[in-house]
Amino acid sequence: MEDFMKRYQQWCTDPCFDDKTKAELAAIADQPDEIRERFFQDLEFGTGGLRGIIGAGSNRLNIYTVGRATQGLANYIQKAGTASMGVAIAYDSRNMSAEFAQAAGLVLAANGIKANVYPSLRPTPMLSFAVRELGCTAGIVITASHNPPEYNGYKVYWADGAQVSTPQDQAIIDEVNAITDYGAIRTMDLEAAKDAGLYAYIPETVDEAYDAQVLAQRFFTTEETRQMTRDFSIVYTPLHGSGNLPVRRVLEKAGFASVHVVPQQELPDGNFTTVGYPNPENPDVFVLAEKLAKETGAELIVGTDPDCDRVGAVVKDETGAFTVLTGNMVGTLLTDYILARRQEKGQLPADGVVIKTIVSTEMIRPICAHYGVEVMDVLTGFKYIGGKIKEFEEKKNHTYLFGFEESYGCLAGTYARDKDAVVASLLICEMAAYYKTKGMTLYDALLALYEKYGIYREFVKSITLKGISGMEKIGRIMNAFRQNTPAEFSGIAVAEAKDYQTGVFRNMTTGEESSSPLPKSNVLYYNLADGTWICIRPSGTEPKLKFYLGVKADTLAQANKKSSALAADIDNKISAID
Repeated sequence: MEDFMKRYQQWCTDPCFDDKTKAELAAIADQPDEIRERFFQDLEFGTGGLRGIIGAGSNRLNIYTVGRATQGLANYIQKAGTASMGVAIAYDSRNMSAEFAQAAGLVLAANGIKANVYPSLRPTPMLSFAVRELGCTAGIVITASHNPPEYNGYKVYWADGAQVSTPQDQAIIDEVNAITDYGAIRTMDLEAAKDAGLYAYIPETVDEAYDAQVLAQRFFTTEETRQMTRDFSIVYTPLHGSGNLPVRRVLEKAGFASVHVVPQQELPDGNFTTVGYPNPENPDVFVLAEKLAKETGAELIVGTDPDCDRVGAVVKDETGAFTVLTGNMVGTLLTDYILARRQEKGQLPADGVVIKTIVSTEMIRPICAHYGVEVMDVLTGFKYIGGKIKEFEEKKNHTYLFGFEESYGCLAGTYARDKDAVVASLLICEMAAYYKTKGMTLYDALLALYEKYGIYREFVKSITLKGISGMEKIGRIMNAFRQNTPAEFSGIAVAEAKDYQTGVFRNMTTGEESSSPLPKSNVLYYNLADGTWICIRPSGTEPKLKFYLGVKADTLAQANKKSSALAADIDNKISAID
């Protein structure tokens, strides 16, 4: 009998699994393919935690896989000797988020570790803040970010407020993987945990402290903002997620009086009924927001994803039509805005640094050079930016000014160690209001930067490959590119090939090799002879293989043409592989 059938039968009969779980599994008894998908492996606890489809099974997210992950974390905390510090827990609006958060808290409590749980949904960055504000040893947030509705997830943070990173992440993974018996997972009754002082709700004072830190990142006072925005209107959509209350609260405190919230997307909804796929990178999620903007005369739309760590911005272009800015465009605009305002106020330190991920725009290099600010690259994942913030504070050798990644995430300030769509929403709104006083829209401001620094455009080509066969195909494609470095893409010679997994960077002209300065990761990166770059990596959160393209051109039309040719060539290369 195959292993997945043995696991299935165990879950159907073991008394540690409840009747609801067994009934769900009994309903698929005649579906071997479905059984295999649910049980061919344990849901992998990766470097950031868990993410998977909600449902019964070892390869699904449920109270048992959440419990296993939390028991492993508890074992690690006990061995680290920091159990007395407690753990903070937050959750978003996804289906089962509240139940998973409570389940995790009760496992911690049963292990003698106090669970400090938010009483209702909160954004991921507020969890990052709470860990440090409460002096906890770790944090857990239940979210699958912008994944489709059938998903949920479980992310782990450490005492510095950032997601756990190497080598700590592997040590926690080892503890989780060591748990092979679900019956060994400890838990306890909620009321008993509360009575024992091992399960408590995080007070509103933490929310107030968070708001104060977010508001400290702005460049204008509340009264100045009120004056700037007397005829300035905004539409905001939380996309059924956790950003609704904190974003509106912070904007109100900052002095924005005319904020219209999309009513159909205001309240929490784990099915994301009006959008399905709640990703601000997808222009379709802003259809209702654009309709409201036209009705109200709003000039700016902002939208946050379910756990409110990513934000999308929609602005009017030169024709007056609404256009969605990419994450790179927003990151570029905010970089220039923050550095310019700091320079005006005399707050631009000599050791200032802006951090971006390796797949994010190169346009900020000339911008930062203009202001005399250093740019640092890190691997994809905001935990690497959080790690740099911690390093700067410990070594006191740099001042963090701003960090962003192309996937719509950024952070101003060091109060949190993860991307924060609350502060991003605030600064985008302030920036748009500021440019309006100059007779410009955000789109005008972007065109001005293009004129000054050149046209940089970035595109992402994603290939969705689901299930076991999809995982295998992603592996085959990555191996093919890794083992046979392309000589060219779309007729443009590859000048340098970087393999972040082997750590080898190779000059394709001279054959000279150098070592990667970054941690190992399953990423391939190619610099082409004309300055174009291409990066290939499997998504860490979705069943996708991603190709990132970055080009520089004299016109937008040329940039689009070059990118289309590159994308077509990538298709041809993939077809030749499989």
